[in-house]
Amino acid sequence: MQTRKIALMAAAVAALSATACSNYALMGSKPKAEAPVAVNWQKTETGVVVTPSEAGAKKVTLSVMTDSIIHVVAQGADTLAPSQSLIVRAAPQKVAFDVNAEGDAVVLKTAKVSAAVSLKTGKVVFRDASGKVVLDGVNGGQFTPVKVDGKDFFAVRQEFNRGTDEGFYGLGQHQNGQMNYNSEDVILAQHNMDVAVPFVVSTKNYGVLWDNYSITRFGYPAEYPAINAQLKIYDASGKEGGFTARYTDKGKLLAERVEADPNYQFIEDQKNFPPGVMQEQKGAGTSNLPPAPPQTLTVTYDGAIETQKSGVHKFRFYVSGYFKLWIDGKLVMDSWRQGWQGWYRNIDIPMTAGKKVTFKAEWKPEGGYLRFLHLDPMPQDERRELSLHSDVAKAIDYYYVAGSNLDEVIAGYRHLTGPAIMMPEWSYGFWQSRQRYETQDQLVDVFKKYRELKLPIDAIVQDWRYWKDPEWGSHDFDPSRFPNPKKMFDDVRAMHGNVMLVIWPKFYEGLAHFKEFDDKGLMYRYAIEQKYLDWVGPGYVSSNYDAYSKEARDIYWDQVQKKLDSLVAPDAWWMDNDEPDIHSNMSMDVQIKMRGPTVLGPGAEFYNTYPLVHTCGFYDHWQSAHPDKRTFILTRSGFAGLQRCNGAVWSGDIAARWSDMREQISAGVNFSMSGIPNWTFDIGGYSLENRYITMDVGKKHIVPTRADKAEWTELYTRWYQFGAFVPVFRSHGEAVKRETFEIAKPGSKVFNILAAYDKLRYRLLPYIYTIAADTYHKAGTMMRGLVMDFPNDPKVKNIADQYMFGPSFLVAPVTEHKATSRSVYLPAGTRWYDFYSGTVYEGGQSITAAAPLDKMPVFVKEGAIVPTGVAKQYTSEKPDAPLTLLVYPGKNGRFDIYEDDGKTLGYQRGAFARIPVTWDEASGTLSIGARQGSFPGMVAGRTIHVRWISGPSKNAANFAAKPEATVTYDGKAVTVKRP
Repeated sequence: MQTRKIALMAAAVAALSATACSNYALMGSKPKAEAPVAVNWQKTETGVVVTPSEAGAKKVTLSVMTDSIIHVVAQGADTLAPSQSLIVRAAPQKVAFDVNAEGDAVVLKTAKVSAAVSLKTGKVVFRDASGKVVLDGVNGGQFTPVKVDGKDFFAVRQEFNRGTDEGFYGLGQHQNGQMNYNSEDVILAQHNMDVAVPFVVSTKNYGVLWDNYSITRFGYPAEYPAINAQLKIYDASGKEGGFTARYTDKGKLLAERVEADPNYQFIEDQKNFPPGVMQEQKGAGTSNLPPAPPQTLTVTYDGAIETQKSGVHKFRFYVSGYFKLWIDGKLVMDSWRQGWQGWYRNIDIPMTAGKKVTFKAEWKPEGGYLRFLHLDPMPQDERRELSLHSDVAKAIDYYYVAGSNLDEVIAGYRHLTGPAIMMPEWSYGFWQSRQRYETQDQLVDVFKKYRELKLPIDAIVQDWRYWKDPEWGSHDFDPSRFPNPKKMFDDVRAMHGNVMLVIWPKFYEGLAHFKEFDDKGLMYRYAIEQKYLDWVGPGYVSSNYDAYSKEARDIYWDQVQKKLDSLVAPDAWWMDNDEPDIHSNMSMDVQIKMRGPTVLGPGAEFYNTYPLVHTCGFYDHWQSAHPDKRTFILTRSGFAGLQRCNGAVWSGDIAARWSDMREQISAGVNFSMSGIPNWTFDIGGYSLENRYITMDVGKKHIVPTRADKAEWTELYTRWYQFGAFVPVFRSHGEAVKRETFEIAKPGSKVFNILAAYDKLRYRLLPYIYTIAADTYHKAGTMMRGLVMDFPNDPKVKNIADQYMFGPSFLVAPVTEHKATSRSVYLPAGTRWYDFYSGTVYEGGQSITAAAPLDKMPVFVKEGAIVPTGVAKQYTSEKPDAPLTLLVYPGKNGRFDIYEDDGKTLGYQRGAFARIPVTWDEASGTLSIGARQGSFPGMVAGRTIHVRWISGPSKNAANFAAKPEATVTYDGKAVTVKRP
């Protein structure tokens, strides 16, 4: 009865509105004088359902989530209803909205947004409250039927805003130096170094949360074709057909041939090497490995390429090992990644139709992978658009999230997917890690050394292989190396430290834990059946459990709880390898087979969501077992919604190169703008080139040259400075020990620089913990793209090597070897203070900032109020110590200092306090307001010092400098006049 009543009401409204002129017509003009479109829509309790009239158009459902968020589903087929969302937890709110037929569209309108759906095609157009078009669908979407595991699905694509000049950000974490994705192509497929998060935000102050879990592409909707598919390829003599490829080993030519499509992209493609190149592998740890090219192999490709389409051509080089590329004799790419870490490198090359471009590449595989991919120029309108394509879908399913600024857009994402759970306060101190501490004594002694040297530290990490080699997944410590793991944890805690322990979702075949899953059909079987061996010792057969099963998640927690949580109660958990990377460097087809089928459906359908269900399953169990305690979870991958499960992400096993350090800036900023606020990297990069490593090769003992040692030390120092200004400050890596006192001798210049930035981090903790708390309380973002804070300055849109750390600090890492200065753009609309010198600069200009080795350029925005603390060895030391407020005059300012107990979930129940501090520029008055809120153990009163940084001063960053004012604060409001 109710449905019939709604249908009759909808028909009446449609009849009254069909001939009305409207500014909501899809093309932005009045409807043509023609017969009204037949009624084919129905208002619902939460929105509207539209069944377009054109053949092939799909039924569209709009649901009002809030007055600024609209859920859109274009259903591929009546038999393929969308599954319950894995990422969205919010239900539609009771929000007033209207639905009316206006011209050739039906329009749903709230107080803040409207969405118009074409009654013919299903195309959707979103407008703001003033009626201005914000997001304009190109059509009703594209649906291509596909079969997956014998079941019917669609590959889907939706395009918006063709020809736009807006900036696009988010999409997770990617390693190609891309900041603004407009005109870029991005693959969303979980990988060791790449994190897929299908949420994109725009400088037009909206976001699109794409609710799909399969491999997805932003921009071009498919893998690029092979290089010879669209280009003419010439060899070194000028003959068309392919490049001249030469394979040499230590100067000896092993093979020479012409190759049109060099293809060594995956393990399966290694068969493509010429006869005579492959050799049996020898040495420790190689007994399980097939023949491979010699480690000293060099491959060169010489010739030319020619296009029939003028414009900017996009190239992708899937590569690991050393790779150099010369175009017309100019070196345009110089890359290195460890052999087992193949992934994409992108480059754009302008080309003119009919004009040959000389092409030369040099590849030293070192066991690595390679493929040349290329894409012709696309029409500019299509190139500059928001486009999302997913390989496997039941529907086009997305959320339009509007806001008045990007913070509100990210808040909308958090409303849908869950709040960012607060990390413990200690997790914002310094973390020390290495691959790996081999014994209990090593770990404890390292932490003890930090305390002896008075280097602040809060956490240390026990990485993998604390078990016996054949027992991966047993969760047992090797008693010969870790005789008393509980004592190891207790020893660190006695020094006011915390220990993070790594766990994996991986199990060796035959172990009791493996059998517990496998007997119930809860292990992924493909890798087991194929007998894939891992890289440990002789190699072992293994796979991952099916984390999509609630029963499997229960079992996983039960195993971890009995073996680890009840024994040592780790303060933090490192949930490594959660992409999951079951066997590296296999093709995507094989990767999909290894990741499924899941209890919910095919592995291809859920390809990107394993880190979400795995992490959330563990977190929910852990939190249930520890109902009022905070933990810290570090993962190598993530997905939309991870923030609600206490997950922080690090950028994977990146290489230790200057270019890789540079790429972490855009990777971290875009990841943060994807809505997941806690992010980090391996300071110094995870894997090092051999030139940096001391090692034995045969009978030779090889040590780095003085120049290489100096470069590595400089790289680590610059990376460490950068690390002090990201959400999680963490050193980790292999081959070279990463402890401060191993990098440089105590008392040396480099040691003192590292110690200074470590101490600076702790001085800034009142500021850092406040912006961290704001990620929960205000849906805030710690690591911020410049477009978030300076939306009216068009010059910041494409800046990829600077960012804001909270509202006050502009950070400009140094990412070039031997650089002692760098160009820094200071956004317009404000003045900027050099943090170290106090020198003031007008915004809207680029300056050459001094950057000697002991200084990373950092600037503070005028009007900023930065609370700082005393020198500490750990975060909870001296809780009642004085605060010093650094005030940077020029504009009015405000900063609300946040405090809670740092350990429990009391903050979720209102157990926290804020001290509001405001600066009034006109009167020269700093107001420290009445404390708001309280929590058990709160320090009732403290001394607060004030310093005004108003121009050049040798004491600008001197925390020991004499304050200009001091007050005793007891929670009541107090004002301080500037002297």
